[in-house]
Amino acid sequence: MFVLEDLKIDKSLEDEKLVALIIQSKSAELFSVIYDRYSEIVYHKCLSFVKNKEEAQDLAHDIFVKLFVKLKMFNFKSKFSTWLYSFTYNHCVNYVQRELNKRRDKFLIADDLGNYSKEVEEVKEEVIYSMKSDKLQKSLELMNPNDKMILFMKYQDDLSIEDIQNALGIGKSAVKMRLSRAKERLVKIYNDF
Repeated sequence: MFVLEDLKIDKSLEDEKLVALIIQSKSAELFSVIYDRYSEIVYHKCLSFVKNKEEAQDLAHDIFVKLFVKLKMFNFKSKFSTWLYSFTYNHCVNYVQRELNKRRDKFLIADDLGNYSKEVEEVKEEVIYSMKSDKLQKSLELMNPNDKMILFMKYQDDLSIEDIQNALGIGKSAVKMRLSRAKERLVKIYNDF
C-alpha cells in the first residue's frame, strides 16, 4: 500500500496528475487530497438540490465513496473538476428523481409543463436575472431535476456552453436546446406562482 510520504506527493499537484496517481496506487491518502479540495464544493452542489444540510452531507459522502470506486472511469479528456461536477450533478439528479418517484402520489410535481414549441421566443437572460429570489427558489424546487441541473450549471456555476457540453457529454446544439427548454419551463412555473 502506498502512503503519501512514500510517494513524496506535493499536495499542490494538479488534479489530473493526482488522479492518475490515485488510479495507479489506489491510495486513500492521495484521495484525501482530492476530498479536501472539493468536499465543500460538492456539499454545496448537493445542498442546492436537496435544501437539507444533513441530506446534503449524506449525498456528498455517497458521492466521494462512489467517486473513489469509479475514479478509473475518468478519461482525462476534460478537466477533472468538470468531470467531478458532472459526476456530482448526475448523482444528485438521480437521487432527486428517485425521491420524487417515491413521493409522486403525495405531491403534485410540475416536471412537464407542456410541449416545447419552436415558435416560442427565446427566454432572454435578463428575464432570468430579474426574477425575485424567493419566488425563483420555489420555482426551482418544482422543476424537473435535469432542467434544474442545466440551469445551475449555466447560472450558478457560470459554466460556458462548451463546459456544459463536456460535462454532460452532449453536443453544443443539444446544450443550447436543453437550456432554452429549461428556461422556458422555469419562466412558466415562475409566472404561474
